[in-house]
Amino acid sequence: MPNLSPGTPDPQSPVPSTPMAASPLTRAVLEIDEYASGLGWDQPARLFALVDTARLRGREPELAAQLGLDEEAAAGSLTPIEQDELPAGAALDEFLATIAWPDAVTGCALTVERLMLPPSAEGTVPKGLSEKKLAAWVASHPERREVRMTVAVLRDGARESAIRLREKDSPTEVLTGSDLVPGLAEALAATFAD
Repeated sequence: MPNLSPGTPDPQSPVPSTPMAASPLTRAVLEIDEYASGLGWDQPARLFALVDTARLRGREPELAAQLGLDEEAAAGSLTPIEQDELPAGAALDEFLATIAWPDAVTGCALTVERLMLPPSAEGTVPKGLSEKKLAAWVASHPERREVRMTVAVLRDGARESAIRLREKDSPTEVLTGSDLVPGLAEALAATFAD
């Protein structure tokens, strides 16, 4: 079983401000987003294993009891388990390429903060900039927005994302959808490739 962090979101303690979601994956993404929100901004990327809650209860009853996972909560839900801190200075795509999950892990999720430009500004991006110069250009752009992205994928290919703007830091302002951050979803899906 993956490492359990003391900061792992507790699926039995729903945050009252978190909207109800239809699918277990959407609920897990919103739970992770709310957890990250409670830590504040300017945080490092965080990686989570997603495990089937009922399976976790069966295989790790002591851990399930510690997390307060009862039988009712287990039915059809996913439990996010925060992994060890990502290595400082490592490129995210290179780090993700080193991950292989055990069979007990149903999916994974990542929350990361980035600067984004609105579509209206994309046409003004200078061509031929190095990654470092492009990042500096975006950071100085007047229309830049700080966002926290939480992206999750399951072994079966299902995907979900949540995006929260720093300027609208409220659970009611979180945008969700399966194709909001396709590049990151692809990188996470690749961690399950054989």
